[in-house]
Amino acid sequence: MSAKYILGMDLGTTSVKVVLLDSLSKTVTDSSTFPTHSDVSSKTIEHAKEQDPARIIATLDQCMAALPREKLTEVMCVGVSGQMHGVLFWKSETGCEWSSSDEGHRFRPQDVSTLITWQDGRCSSDFLSSLPKPESHLSVATGFGCASIFWYNKHRPAFLSEFSMAGTIQDYVVSMLCGSEGCVITGQNAASWGYFSTTKNQWNMDILKGAGFPVHLLPEPMESGSIAGRTCSEWHGIPANTPVGAALGDFQCSVYSCMKDKTDAVLNLSTSAQLTFAMPSDFTPQSTPDPASPIAYFPYFHHTYLAVAAALNGGNVMATFVGMLTSWMKEFGVQVHDSEVYSTLVQCALTQPTTDLCVNPTLLGERHDPTSLGLVSNISPSNLSLGHVTRAICRGILNNLATMMPPQALLAAGVKRIMGSGSALSRNEVLKQELERVFPLPVVYGEDVDSAVGVAMVFNDRL
Repeated sequence: MSAKYILGMDLGTTSVKVVLLDSLSKTVTDSSTFPTHSDVSSKTIEHAKEQDPARIIATLDQCMAALPREKLTEVMCVGVSGQMHGVLFWKSETGCEWSSSDEGHRFRPQDVSTLITWQDGRCSSDFLSSLPKPESHLSVATGFGCASIFWYNKHRPAFLSEFSMAGTIQDYVVSMLCGSEGCVITGQNAASWGYFSTTKNQWNMDILKGAGFPVHLLPEPMESGSIAGRTCSEWHGIPANTPVGAALGDFQCSVYSCMKDKTDAVLNLSTSAQLTFAMPSDFTPQSTPDPASPIAYFPYFHHTYLAVAAALNGGNVMATFVGMLTSWMKEFGVQVHDSEVYSTLVQCALTQPTTDLCVNPTLLGERHDPTSLGLVSNISPSNLSLGHVTRAICRGILNNLATMMPPQALLAAGVKRIMGSGSALSRNEVLKQELERVFPLPVVYGEDVDSAVGVAMVFNDRL
């Protein structure tokens, strides 16, 4: 039997990645990734974080053009994942414009807004506290789709009147590929917007209508893993009428890519950090959110949930420390590249196997405790070397995760090993040492999470 392929794509916060998965061997044969450089500044909205969807789609085209065209003609399904929580608005009749060239058919965004991302900070705590309480186990935070729509509805209602549809950036791509005037959304992405009941797989319509929310903008919920439609046109060599999966969350797909067994926990330590494991199949979350809980339950597949400790403080803490040191040295007239500083810090810490210096690294707060700040304690003249400080920071990053999801909770859930992944973990031996010290479980490295691979695996398993 000749090879057939699943196309998996991930529309991330800083880059786009596409992969071709051989449906028979279940291995990735080709992949391509490029940075989007899509951030745009808002001069009128404080703490806004927005991106240009045209740049994101142009980067997607760039990725697709780098894949072998002869294999793209053999694609049997398209899977799409992307950054969760964010929201994009468009006109359902004219959301894109298709064009053709020697390279094939492509679409360009038309009559769309900027993408308000998950990092958006326009919704203050006072504003969020003024919103109605959701009928959901998940709290609503700034950067969540429904919170952003509530903000526009209050502060700039005329803006919303220009559009007829809303969705995540990945929902938008699925709609455009299928030529749909409407939009569908899986529970994975809808839950990340807030005001969505994962047990009922429906929006909190009565609550939203009662608050004057423009519910006509909301996409139609679908089960995660469902097929949303079929390509309305040939696209980069992929034939018209090819099935397209309803868009999935990048977090769930990243877990799917490397969770080999239900007794695995997955730790991804990159810019931020996430530690997660699968809940039993009969688990149902409570119907009201607990904002003070460090554990969130994300909808996964087949009506199951992932228990997630999502720390805002991960590799970005080390990056901040490196940036501080390079800035200090610059003031002394010494220019040193960040990468050189980073590698020196790791080497110093490796020669310092333990430390009594204590660093609580919550520089960015945490979602369950947004007012917390970093703290350094137990300082003495003997523990101020670079080795001591670096070791203490790395230990603090893992200790912070352990306070959110204690090792005892993993053991009680039947977790037998941790799949360790992420750029910060892969380049820092000290973080690996501290992970194994804080969590007394076997750790398997090298199983890097990959949302593009994960979404391809999801739909390959469902065909």
